[in-house]
Amino acid sequence: MNATVTEQVVHVVDDDESTRELMAWLMRKEAIPCRTHGDPRAFLAAVGPTSSGCLVLDLHMPGMTGLDIQRTLKERGVDLPIIFLSGRADVPRAVEAVKSGAIDFVEKPFDYKRIVALIRECLKRDAKASTDRQRRHVVAARIAQLTQREHEVLERVVAGQLNRVIAEGLDISIKTVEAHRAHIMEKLEVGSVAELVQATLEWKALSERGR
Repeated sequence: MNATVTEQVVHVVDDDESTRELMAWLMRKEAIPCRTHGDPRAFLAAVGPTSSGCLVLDLHMPGMTGLDIQRTLKERGVDLPIIFLSGRADVPRAVEAVKSGAIDFVEKPFDYKRIVALIRECLKRDAKASTDRQRRHVVAARIAQLTQREHEVLERVVAGQLNRVIAEGLDISIKTVEAHRAHIMEKLEVGSVAELVQATLEWKALSERGR
């Protein structure tokens, strides 16, 4: 099952035109796709849950602060890594931003090499998160094909129970358990019980991480 690949874009949201121009120039120099936004609401209208890349976000903007944008993105299920920028020291807000999931907080004027390094780190994190989401969706789609009884058998297989124990616990024959296991492995597209257990545990781990 192939997932659609979304291009990673660095979104720069800042009401200061000179900062937007500087960031656009830096990203062109580094051959990284970039879009700049002077209006926070226009930016919010341009991204969604499937957006990929990262966000360089000014902390202090009139009308809608960077923290407001961060909260709105979370509410909408948009999970872009965020680097906050600020023209003045604001430790309490910086702490709040990082606690809410921001990758880092950088004061203006910033070091070019540092901001580029941070952006590259954000893009790596976003790529990893995107891969996890795609794998989770693939396995989830396969698991959704299982019947209720197959789910019950799968849980017991993953728990390490033998066919005899599963049969006794569900009050069915061992041959029926074997048939269910064969159907489960076919639906999940795995070739062995070990792969079945690994795929299920990985899906659970990715699901927990994605919450």
